[in-house]
Amino acid sequence: MESIDLFAMRDRYNQQQILLCFNGPISRSLIEEIGNALRNYMQAEHAHPSSAMDVFAAYIEMTQNIRHYTREKNWTDQQAGATVVVSRDEQGRYVVSAGNLIEAADGATLLAAIDQLAKLDKAELKAMYKEQLRKPRDEHVISGAGLGLIDIARKSSEPLRASLQPVGNGLCFVSLRAVI
Repeated sequence: MESIDLFAMRDRYNQQQILLCFNGPISRSLIEEIGNALRNYMQAEHAHPSSAMDVFAAYIEMTQNIRHYTREKNWTDQQAGATVVVSRDEQGRYVVSAGNLIEAADGATLLAAIDQLAKLDKAELKAMYKEQLRKPRDEHVISGAGLGLIDIARKSSEPLRASLQPVGNGLCFVSLRAVI
């Protein structure tokens, strides 16, 4: 196995202002532990409390969605792995990004839902959120743009962005990015 150049990795993380990065299978307890680390980091950085809560909420929603999706598919740990990054952009805003494998058809549905959310302004997102809250919830139905995704879109300072990259065998890697 090739040696990992940790210094180069550290340098790249610093250049890209990456605060937190995780890659691998994600469990409920790991989501919680990484969430605690993120919360502590943001407190130490003296982040504005509302920004810190929005970043934390986006992280939790994204990782729980990944976990629920991969568990429903009964995927192996390797297939169920997630890549999660919290960073800062040039303007100092927080960027929460997450990605995972997804079946191509599910990925296309998710991208369509995110594209639809990206076209809405804050008032339309708020109305959609309230409408979704009023709908009866069927726990056996999987939705591509549920309450959590709408909430992330509402908290984001710019439209959500997502992409799909085919990886073979009917699977794609989906990436979602929210700027808080």
